[in-house]
Amino acid sequence: MSHAARVERRTRVIEGIAPDAIPFDALMVEQQPAILRGVACDWPLVREGLGSAKSALDYLAGFDAGRSVVAFTGAPAIQGRFFYNEALTGFNFEGARVGLSAMLKRIVDHLVDVDAPSFYIGSTDLGTYLPGLREAGNDLVLNHAMFVANPPITSIWIGNRTVATAHYDMSHNLACCAVGRRRFTLFPPEQVANLYPGPLEPTPGGQVVSMVDFRQPDFAAHPDFRTALETAEIAELEPGDVLFYPALWWHHVEALDPFNVLVNYWWNTSPAFMDTPQNTLLHAMLSLRDRPAPEKTAWKALFDYYIFGPSERASAHLPEHARGPLSSLDAATARRLRAQLIGKLNR
Repeated sequence: MSHAARVERRTRVIEGIAPDAIPFDALMVEQQPAILRGVACDWPLVREGLGSAKSALDYLAGFDAGRSVVAFTGAPAIQGRFFYNEALTGFNFEGARVGLSAMLKRIVDHLVDVDAPSFYIGSTDLGTYLPGLREAGNDLVLNHAMFVANPPITSIWIGNRTVATAHYDMSHNLACCAVGRRRFTLFPPEQVANLYPGPLEPTPGGQVVSMVDFRQPDFAAHPDFRTALETAEIAELEPGDVLFYPALWWHHVEALDPFNVLVNYWWNTSPAFMDTPQNTLLHAMLSLRDRPAPEKTAWKALFDYYIFGPSERASAHLPEHARGPLSSLDAATARRLRAQLIGKLNR
């Protein structure tokens, strides 16, 4: 039985949203996945795809800037699941730089092939590789103030029947199902242990992935995946649907048709001068993880006080001139902290 048959919860669907009325305030407050039904249904790319896969492929090729993209190809045996090889010494697919139109032609050549190789172009910058596509009406209306200071990164994902193994991103996401159908299986961040994350590096696509094969879960090897499934929800997307999900939510993505296109918008609401918490995690592995348990417990109390508690708690009792890095972070303070940290790491 596949994982989808075991998941009862379905992602909340919001109907009747005008393209210029996406409820960003509510989405950011609630911090829960939601399907915005049909918000992108008037995109020309969506309409071409509803006509035929070949029409959508030809439409995309018309915007090709002629640059080489990083494309991945897997044998039919992988059934679209781009992953590690059995020994975890490498991957079960090959990557190469190829022309975008050439890769689109490979997909065209196998549209009706029931035993097609797996083709995948992941997270490719839209403006660089398909200039003019957004300006042609294939774009969301991002009319919220948070996007002024934090413009989204807009990427396109192209392929046939492929699977992006469960992983998390460090940004909020609006995923627009442009061509073909997609199924997202979503898990809240606290399910990390029950999803059995793989190596930090190398990874199949840049982010740590779950080691569970969702199509054929091995509950003997991954017994706690049952607990993860109890919290999971499934979002079934039709062309024109848009899925919002918050940063750090795990998502397993299945492209269900012979040709599929997803356009996504990634953004953070934190100032650009802030460092990525992923670096903090790596440094903690270097400095904290293997210390004796009593020390780790003591350090946890310090982190709760300085980091995970209210931002002002550690400095409220100090005069402003004595707060130093305990003050609210700004660009100048961030530069000083970064220089101080680099100096200590280079000792």
